[in-house]
Amino acid sequence: MMEYEGILPVMKPAGFTSHDVVAKIRGILKMKRIGHTGTLDPQVTGVLPLCLGRATRMVEYLQELPKEYEATLVLGIATDTEDLTGTVTERLEEGVQVNREQVLRVLERFHGTISQIPPMYSALKQDGKRLYELAREGITVERKAREVTIHELELTGLKLEQTYPEISLRVLCSKGTYIRTLCVDIGQALGVPASMSVLKRTVSAGISAESCLTFEEITRLAADGTLQDYLIPVDKAVHHLSAVQVSDEKAKAALQGQRLSPSAVHPVPERQQIIRLYDSGGRFLGIYKREADSGAIAPVKVFAQNE
Repeated sequence: MMEYEGILPVMKPAGFTSHDVVAKIRGILKMKRIGHTGTLDPQVTGVLPLCLGRATRMVEYLQELPKEYEATLVLGIATDTEDLTGTVTERLEEGVQVNREQVLRVLERFHGTISQIPPMYSALKQDGKRLYELAREGITVERKAREVTIHELELTGLKLEQTYPEISLRVLCSKGTYIRTLCVDIGQALGVPASMSVLKRTVSAGISAESCLTFEEITRLAADGTLQDYLIPVDKAVHHLSAVQVSDEKAKAALQGQRLSPSAVHPVPERQQIIRLYDSGGRFLGIYKREADSGAIAPVKVFAQNE
């Protein structure tokens, strides 16, 4: 049985948790070592990169990259989950009236670093228990606000003439951003309750929706033996890390986990910088870091093998 290695870009359908997707792909590929790069709620569709084989060691670096979403929020309705899958807790029976200029002014306030209070229906742990588990028991606890970054926030659609207006957005944001909470906070800034109605993740770990494969496509490609051609190589998946080359005489030492002098690599990285290390032939050796105190190049995750 083939053991795959690399990043598999999956198009997650609605109705599946991220763990469901991992279980599905494990069944298709007949391999256990698979990890996902960030949770998506069951009703959310879109990009879910899966790390196969030794690529699971790269999850932490992939999660650091910004994510892009297409979202729609409804004004005038609030729920306990902050989206329309939840129980309605408030509804403005008379409807809502807003105009385009009001919406654009409010959206301007959400650019850059903002503070969010994570929703109760989330997978965050507090005192050893998931928040959504507490929420299902009817328990609400105080959550600490955390800072996230909204790199881009673009208005893509407006339906203002209906009783409960809809606002559609494209959001490019840092990890840890709750789009449901962003939708609620936008409504609050407009002076009305709001809930997220639709969410699709369009970019994750630098992978776009156009590059993703459906379950059916993955099944077919695995059956005909060509799936490996569609996997993103481990080093290409972390292209945001600087590429550095090690001298031929020190490549073997690097693979043995030895710390190297900065003079053994080119270009010399900054102290504390995480890098991708290659030999003179372009072979990816692994993830290394220049230490803050000694300045040495130290291994973090070695991938290649000594020949």
